[in-house]
Amino acid sequence: MGDKMKHEVDLKNYTIRTDLALESIENNSLEKIKQEFETIENIKATTTYLDEESGKKIEKKAGTYITIEFEDVTDHDNLLNVKKVFSNKLNFILEKEHIKEDDLGLIIGLGNEHSTPDALGPMSIDKIIVTNPLYLYGELEEGYRRVCAISPGVTGETGIETSDFIKYIIDCVKPQFVIVIDALASGSIERVNRTIQMTDTGIAPGSGIGNKRKEISKELYGIPVIAIGIPTVVDAITIVADTIKYMQKQYTYSKQNSGKPKNKLILSHQTNYLKAKIEENKEDNKQLLGLVGGLEESEIKQLLFEVLTPIGYNFMVTPKEVDFVLEKLSEVIGDGINYALHKAIRD
Repeated sequence: MGDKMKHEVDLKNYTIRTDLALESIENNSLEKIKQEFETIENIKATTTYLDEESGKKIEKKAGTYITIEFEDVTDHDNLLNVKKVFSNKLNFILEKEHIKEDDLGLIIGLGNEHSTPDALGPMSIDKIIVTNPLYLYGELEEGYRRVCAISPGVTGETGIETSDFIKYIIDCVKPQFVIVIDALASGSIERVNRTIQMTDTGIAPGSGIGNKRKEISKELYGIPVIAIGIPTVVDAITIVADTIKYMQKQYTYSKQNSGKPKNKLILSHQTNYLKAKIEENKEDNKQLLGLVGGLEESEIKQLLFEVLTPIGYNFMVTPKEVDFVLEKLSEVIGDGINYALHKAIRD
């Protein structure tokens, strides 16, 4: 039955909606990719060096991708730690791109400020220390670099292709580098609002939600373009597929631990089974969910695509507390950029 279902599902049009290079690598099981791993204060940082061959396989540009994964930033101490790690990693890319301390930087916040899940860019721009006016009037203190910042809005509002608008600004201001901030899409519930990606490859606005626009990149502008993003949305297929996966893990965990005396006084809803070491058990999965339980995770997502897409129910979803969390995340991005760009603040 499992083979029959797999054969009947049409997979040719299915792609997982994600802007994260790390997820694309995981989903395609790519090997022989150079990666560096670091854990600081329970914050995981993965630096990936993607070559041309591997990039083509996952439809990502060759370059350096840094992925920072963390817990809830509404915790003050954790927010400070994430901010520090982010700033340090941004400094790494600035150095890699040979950007000097006195180079003029243009910071761009992409997105729609009237839609909270898409407002990361404009909200972060509000926290950027803009210093270029002080330089023009001869009042810029030592240790601060020249910085300009802008939120260009979205093409649907302005009627202007965002990439072309940015090209016009660059031609006028003549910065030595650009940092662009945007909200992303994730292919995992666990990474929504808990992941930062930065890369030296630039960005194609809207690609994660199927609304790909003209790219913003070094190839287009002739200067380094560093893209920073946080996934704030996930599609319905991923939510359902992840829920099925969690059901399977919880079921197996309960079977393995319910009979142990030390667990008899612990209520199941108080235990985070995701942090426990649970080996996948195919028979448990089939016992719990029958035919669907026998499918691989990728097959479940492919089946859900066939179910939800024709009826228009593959919604893009964001957590209900997104307003509060985005305020904290924009603080991480805005302050982190300030620390990285201005030596006087770091010291």
